[in-house]
Amino acid sequence: MKRPKLAGAFLFVCFLFAYLMFVKHHYSTSKPEAYRLPPHRRPDSDLSADDGPTTDAGWRFQYGIMFDAGSTGTRIHVFKFQIEDKGAPKLAQETFRAIKPGLSAYADDPQQCTAGIVELLEVAKSSVPPSYWTSTPVVLKATAGLRLLPGEKADQLLDRVRALFLDSPFLSTDDSVSIMDGTDEGISAWITVNFLTGGLHSAHSPTVGMLDLGGGSTQITFSPQDEKTIQTSPVDYIQSFQMFNHPHVVYTHSYLGLGLMSARLAILGGVDAPPHEKKGGSIRVSDYTDAAKRVCSDVSVGPQRSPFLCLDLVYISALLQELGFPPHKQFRLARTINQVETSWALGATFHYIESLKAH
Repeated sequence: MKRPKLAGAFLFVCFLFAYLMFVKHHYSTSKPEAYRLPPHRRPDSDLSADDGPTTDAGWRFQYGIMFDAGSTGTRIHVFKFQIEDKGAPKLAQETFRAIKPGLSAYADDPQQCTAGIVELLEVAKSSVPPSYWTSTPVVLKATAGLRLLPGEKADQLLDRVRALFLDSPFLSTDDSVSIMDGTDEGISAWITVNFLTGGLHSAHSPTVGMLDLGGGSTQITFSPQDEKTIQTSPVDYIQSFQMFNHPHVVYTHSYLGLGLMSARLAILGGVDAPPHEKKGGSIRVSDYTDAAKRVCSDVSVGPQRSPFLCLDLVYISALLQELGFPPHKQFRLARTINQVETSWALGATFHYIESLKAH
């Protein structure tokens, strides 16, 4: 009885590797746009209210609202920053709320996304003092879920959100609603994690690499330690930028279609269950492989067992190996750091602050 099961598992893994090789080759042929700080134009009105009251200590408060429109849900981050005259801002507070499903679920009826967006705008109104509303920017960036939609359907969804933002009391401009490309997503997530771990506090602080396994895409971003990495990588994979008055050079690439939900959909057509590994902690590549062997060899079912657990573990272990990580390589799983979400939202909001400095 065991031999047919092992043969079936072997054929499944072979198919999965063939799928990974095909998708990686297909999407690697399309190069992402060169990284740039997203434009944030000042409106005609005076934005001096953004600064808020300045204290004797030389700092002031500023708020920023970032909507993360992902493939499985829409999340709002309301950030309160302590801005000092010199140095990096400090994150004083974050309000977070998430709703399901993602915007892409309303591709055939954009009007249906209204209730969810309005619900999240109410969260923002309750988190930002009314005196700051008109000077607090509200931004929505959609990721792989909308990148995978036909252009016309994605535009209709974004137009609906744009109209809701303009009706809100917050600061909204023409570029407040957009689809974020994979390069921006990867770099912004890298900025978030390294800000929260202290890697951006000085030019000599060590940084950590970021592997972001999303629903529709996977991003890998790190600061190269070997000059050969910079010299041998595709030119669009190496990006340089300034953050908090310090230059940074990173390797970054987004694999569209290699997210966990995209893999399920392509292999089995199933996307209902949420992804796993939520608790955090340290884990090695070999741990995923061992868990996949253990789970996939157990044919028992139960109410506490996800129907996608075997597939997810096989896919993640295969993906990490395909990306070149050895079995002993250790990862740190973290959905939050110091109770702050490790998504790209905080890094993207910092971009806005940096763009204000440029003006």
